[in-house]
Amino acid sequence: MLGATCSWMPGGARVRPWESVARFDLDDERVAVCGDWHGNASWLRTVVSAIPVLAPDVRTILQLGDWWMDAERTDALFQRTGIERVLVTTGNHEPWNRLTPLMEAHPGRAIRVSAATWILARPFRMSIGGREVLSLGGASSVDRAWRREGVDWWPDEAITEGHVEAAVAGGSADLLLTHESPEGTPVRAVNRILHEDPPSWPAAALAASTESRRRVTRVWDAVRPPLLAHGHMHVAGGGKTADGRRVASLNRDGGEGHLAFLDLASLTMTVPSLREIHAAAQGASSLGYE
Repeated sequence: MLGATCSWMPGGARVRPWESVARFDLDDERVAVCGDWHGNASWLRTVVSAIPVLAPDVRTILQLGDWWMDAERTDALFQRTGIERVLVTTGNHEPWNRLTPLMEAHPGRAIRVSAATWILARPFRMSIGGREVLSLGGASSVDRAWRREGVDWWPDEAITEGHVEAAVAGGSADLLLTHESPEGTPVRAVNRILHEDPPSWPAAALAASTESRRRVTRVWDAVRPPLLAHGHMHVAGGGKTADGRRVASLNRDGGEGHLAFLDLASLTMTVPSLREIHAAAQGASSLGYE
């Protein structure tokens, strides 16, 4: 994101394919949506423990990138808390040296990398609760000048022209999931980061970030979803365009506005506070979730 760098680095956990599918058709009426996890297992335990207390009907998490968890080690947590699947829209800070070969071996498909976790192709379409959902992963790292290519940064993070064309070719969607923010976002908190904060990143990195957002916008304008949800910017907020399309920015791990519950029928989100999340996680033990 543009406001702060990420201090974590991808670790050595393996990513291996279990199976792949061309599409999901899920009947969930409500799902959880989470912003960046950054491999933060402690925070994941908190937020996932809170979900069955706050929303006991939720079985699916839509994770909006900068995921990088040890997928197989998190399965026991998801099983205990009733989460059946985690669908990952990839971010920029991912282990692309491991994910790219998987995606190339299973083009256009969702790849199951553990009992619960699926990595979604770029782009990937699915149906949830009768809604057409489009996932478009990737983003540009403004901090790449301080990273090492092939170690903790990979050019594969970029949203390409091919991704844009394939996303648009699928037609309209009700919900667009991205890691990157669109350019021209109606979310004030994101605009403050993009346009009001003094630029502290190299000019080339800022230009690449702008181009990345423009590619998201081209998809957004073409498929015209009533709702777009993204992570990446490490800030929570929402906004609506003049034509009524809504954008929701979810915060990073540990931040206010990191978790939301999305009702598929109305495409509306409810966002528990950090206090509610921590209280629910602390009370989870009495229900047998911890």
